[in-house]
Amino acid sequence: MSDTHTVLYDPHGLIEAELPLDRAPYEALVTAVLAWNDPHLQPRDYEQIALQLTGHARAIAADVRRHAAALPKNDGRGALAEIVLREADGRLSQPLQGTARCVQNRARLVQALYTRLDRLTEPAPAAP
Repeated sequence: MSDTHTVLYDPHGLIEAELPLDRAPYEALVTAVLAWNDPHLQPRDYEQIALQLTGHARAIAADVRRHAAALPKNDGRGALAEIVLREADGRLSQPLQGTARCVQNRARLVQALYTRLDRLTEPAPAAP
């Protein structure tokens, strides 16, 4: 075993850009969380689920940013992405709480970010 390590310099996030998000398990988690009707979990359990959703929301937001930045300036999808990203930044800056409400808010954020990402990755509508 070696005591050395290599620091990777990737200021443009190119390595992450080539790694696809593991979407299915998080979509299942979002669906389950949004279906909750007073699940009576311990605060630490809520916090763990919120941490999972927060980390994934940050990864999706990074993908949304990359795709939005690649759009032409006159593409309205980029402007809508900026609105969603500002909202996401605000919501992600809120401290986590050990409550179902906090977890459900993070789940809604993941859902909104995936919706925006899907709109950015579909072909642009044809000009009239």
